[in-house]
Amino acid sequence: MATTNTALDAGALEQLFTEARTYPGWQDRPVTDETLRRIYELARMAPTAVNSQPVRLVFVKSREAKERLKPALSPGNVDKTMQAPVTVIVAYDTAFHEQMPKLFPARDMKSVFAAMTPEAREQSAFMNGSLQGAYVILAARALGLDCGPMGGFDKAKVDEAFLLGTGWKSNFLINLGYGDAAKLFPRNPRLSFEDACRLV
Repeated sequence: MATTNTALDAGALEQLFTEARTYPGWQDRPVTDETLRRIYELARMAPTAVNSQPVRLVFVKSREAKERLKPALSPGNVDKTMQAPVTVIVAYDTAFHEQMPKLFPARDMKSVFAAMTPEAREQSAFMNGSLQGAYVILAARALGLDCGPMGGFDKAKVDEAFLLGTGWKSNFLINLGYGDAAKLFPRNPRLSFEDACRLV
């Protein structure tokens, strides 16, 4: 059904962008499995190259699973991750092209990707999987959650503990939950439009 887009109101923009923060501490409030499903259902609708959808998500919730994740974390990320209700392993599938007949039935994109070098195919998976990881953050914020994305971890250890035999590779982590505002640091500056952008 055709729709006419309108700008989001100030409150929505604050929730998604201007007042959203990267949280290092968390309230003792659970995140339901249904909410995690809704996050994925929203994030999967956003664009990827030829609808390739290479992102794969592992929602680490249980105490046992958190203990398996702990040895892979950089020291500064241990406490915040162990406290967070959920930690998402944002990964990408190196064999994502096997799903292309389902995802892009108009053309034989499976053969196109299969003809690439493994390095080029993985680069596509990494790029589009990273894009989808950002969609996960926005979807979580849209549903009222706070996020703490981070890259301080040993990818080989995470892959060994959670992704062995899948063809998936970890990219980054996102702590999810309801943030503890008392533990926030002051917001750091951002580059201006003039510093970061060009109009040509």
